[in-house]
Amino acid sequence: MNIDENSCEEEKIRTIIVKRLLFISFLLIAVISIFCYSVTVGTAEISVSDVYKTLVNFLLPGTFDISDRMRMIIIDIRLPRILMALISGAVLAIGGCLTQSILRNPLATPYTLGVSSGAGFGAAIAILTGMSLASNIAGVIANSFFFALIPIAIILTAGRMRNLAPATMVLCGVAISYIFSAANTLLQFFGEPNAVKAVVFWMVGDLNNIFIWHIPFVLVTLMMCLAASAYLSKNINAMRLGDDTARSLGVNTEAVRTVTLLVACLSTAMVVCFTGSIGFICLLAPHISRIFVGGDMRYLIPASALCGSAILLLADLGAKVLAEPIMLPVGAITAMVGGPLLLFLLLRRKSDNAV
Repeated sequence: MNIDENSCEEEKIRTIIVKRLLFISFLLIAVISIFCYSVTVGTAEISVSDVYKTLVNFLLPGTFDISDRMRMIIIDIRLPRILMALISGAVLAIGGCLTQSILRNPLATPYTLGVSSGAGFGAAIAILTGMSLASNIAGVIANSFFFALIPIAIILTAGRMRNLAPATMVLCGVAISYIFSAANTLLQFFGEPNAVKAVVFWMVGDLNNIFIWHIPFVLVTLMMCLAASAYLSKNINAMRLGDDTARSLGVNTEAVRTVTLLVACLSTAMVVCFTGSIGFICLLAPHISRIFVGGDMRYLIPASALCGSAILLLADLGAKVLAEPIMLPVGAITAMVGGPLLLFLLLRRKSDNAV
C-alpha cells in the first residue's frame, strides 16, 4: 500500500513539473515569436525579407547589399526598442517576483518601495533645472538612477536599525513615493511648459528614445539579476514558510532579505533610468506566472522573466500599431491593459494567502 502511495505521489510531482516546464516553454516560444514579428512592424514600409536580410547583414557584415536608410531604420530605430522591451520586461518581472516573495506581499514591488518615484524626481531635476551628474541625455539617466537608489537605501537602513517587519517596509516605500511625487509636482509647477511635458512623458514610460548603446547596460543587469536570483532561490523558498522556519533551516533571514531587495531594486533602477516608469510589469508578470507554476522560485523566476518580456513586447507592439503612425507611450498601454487584468487576477483568488 505504501509503495502504491509513493508511486502516486511521485507521479503527481512529475506531472506538476512537466506542466511547469511546458508553461515556461510556451512563454519562450511566445517571446521569440512576438520578437520576430515585432521587428517587421513600423511606420516605414519594409518587406519582411528585407528586414531579416538587414538583421543577418548586421550580424554577418557583407552578406547582403543593404542601403543606409534600411540599416538605420532596422538597426538604429526598431531593434534597440524591441531589445529593450525584451530585456527590461524580464528584469522588471524578476524584480517584482523577488520583492513579492521575500516580503510575502502580493502588492510589493520595487515600484511600491519608491524606486520609480525616486527615479522620476531625479529625471525631473535634470530636465527642468539642468542640474545633473552628466550632460545631455546621459544626465537624465544618471540622475534618475542615483535618486532611484535613495528609497531603498532609506528602507534598508531603517529596517536594520529598527528591525522593521516586511509590511512596514512596504508602507515606508509608499510614504517615500508620496514625498518624491510631491517634490516632483512642485518642480513641474515652476518649470517651462516644454520641459514639464518631457517630464510627464518620462514618468509615463516610453521606448521611443532608446539607443543601441543602452542595450549592454540592461543586458548585463539581466544576467547579473538571473545569477543572483538563482543563487538566492533556495533561501527565498525557505523564507516563504516564515522567518522562524527558515532560521531553523540555517537561513540568515536578515541577510537574504537585504540582498534580495538590493538585487530587485538595483536592477529595476537600471531599467527605469532608461525607459521611465513603465508600470504593472513588476506586478502582473509574477501573478500570471504563479497561477501556472506555483510559488517555487526555481520555476517562478524564469517564468516571470519570460512573461514580463512577452507582456512588454506586446505592449510595445500595441504602442506602434494602435495609432499608427503615432508612437504611443508604452507605459500607458501597460497601465490600461495591466490594471483591469491585475484586478481580475486578484479578485479571482480563492484566498488571501501570502505569495
